[in-house]
Amino acid sequence: MSPVRVAVVGGGISGLVAAHRLRVLLGRDTGIDAGITVLEQTDRVGGKIRTVDLAGLRYDVGAEAYLVRRPEVTALLDELGMAGDVVHPTGARSTVRAGGVTRHIPGRTVMGVPADPAAVADLLSADGARRVAEESALPPVHLAGDAALGPLLRERFGDELTDRLVDPLLGGVYAGGVDGLGLRATMPGIAAALDAGAKSLTEAAAAVVPAPTGQPVFGTLAAGLGTLVDRLARAADIRLNTLVRGLERAGSGWRLTLGTGEALTADAVVLAVPAPAARKLLDGVVPAAAAAYGRVEVASMAVVALALPAGADLPGTSGVLLGTRERRLDGSPFAVKAFTFSASKWAHLGQDAVVVRGSVGRHGEPGALRADDDELVRLVRADLVELTGVTAPPIDAVVTRWGGGLPQYAVGHTGLVAEIERAVADEPGLAVAGATLRGVGIPACVGTGDAAARRIAAHLLSSVSQ
Repeated sequence: MSPVRVAVVGGGISGLVAAHRLRVLLGRDTGIDAGITVLEQTDRVGGKIRTVDLAGLRYDVGAEAYLVRRPEVTALLDELGMAGDVVHPTGARSTVRAGGVTRHIPGRTVMGVPADPAAVADLLSADGARRVAEESALPPVHLAGDAALGPLLRERFGDELTDRLVDPLLGGVYAGGVDGLGLRATMPGIAAALDAGAKSLTEAAAAVVPAPTGQPVFGTLAAGLGTLVDRLARAADIRLNTLVRGLERAGSGWRLTLGTGEALTADAVVLAVPAPAARKLLDGVVPAAAAAYGRVEVASMAVVALALPAGADLPGTSGVLLGTRERRLDGSPFAVKAFTFSASKWAHLGQDAVVVRGSVGRHGEPGALRADDDELVRLVRADLVELTGVTAPPIDAVVTRWGGGLPQYAVGHTGLVAEIERAVADEPGLAVAGATLRGVGIPACVGTGDAAARRIAAHLLSSVSQ
């Protein structure tokens, strides 16, 4: 057996999946005795997946679901024997606060871009609906590389659709506003349809909008997504509270310098950390990749989870999204960008308490994030009263802050990712993973962790066979 050591820097879902896949690919029948260590800076693994106790319920205060039509999570759960733990949302519909009125989010759109102008007419004024209906008659869209999403949408559809529907939907995914995001990274299907010859955004949306299948769109785990983290962590050698502050070549392998000054050597390294940390570690090692990571901005946010007394009469919807321009009755901005009415959305959470979560924080707009936890709970409760009329005090509350970990997919982001991957491809025994690369959802992160592990395993197996 040839002993090798792999260091996975970052214990989020991408890093844990990379460690899991490496153990599978470097099993004992490969002739490799693999030591795989996950180095996590904080006191817990899971990254943006976190399941807490809220009034006796296991409740997700980070990512709460995954997109079922992508295969990565479904395949992983099948592999781990966890497919039987999957649950799907109820039929409760989602809503958006548009122009001071809460309405159902329409179907036949791609992140708010309509395949049929009639689908979004109820959200808009007569003039706004006219602008949307006339988009297909405008001169054809010509993409030269990437495009700034907000300006493109405003030019084609006007401000109303952009602010009332697209911005809230994108804010829920990226914690960023529509004007700071790029088309190719956030709406790749629309971009591909335009590249293929669609003349308008409406035509592009019609070409790629998912056909109704009757199948669930989202899934989660009945005991919380933290159970997936726990299962992956069982097979990993994990070192918590371990900061990696330096990375350098050491012969054919790598030397990692820890925050304590301790040095670790490894035959291969997977970096599964947010963009700022990746930039620091790659600076001087893979300068082109470091520079590209350095151009990725990040956002902070918080989730305020509330357990209300049984019988609290929330709307029978799955939640509500709010655009940046929506205002309270007194003219002040809302603290939240979204509420999820979890007790309505997930049947397994609707028993002893009525659970709800408010999401706070957008890129470049710290707003209510400056408040301490008690004040943040007060602000979120005030928004809940205004939007739903529910005044019942919570029987439990948990505030979870996510500082600087949500990458912004700005104009040119796909090009930055290509730069990172080209530069890293020239470094044997090094791979990268994480939400910065191929998407911020759980399936995309699982995919990058799996791909990083396969790159490292191929390198190590090749080295042993030589």
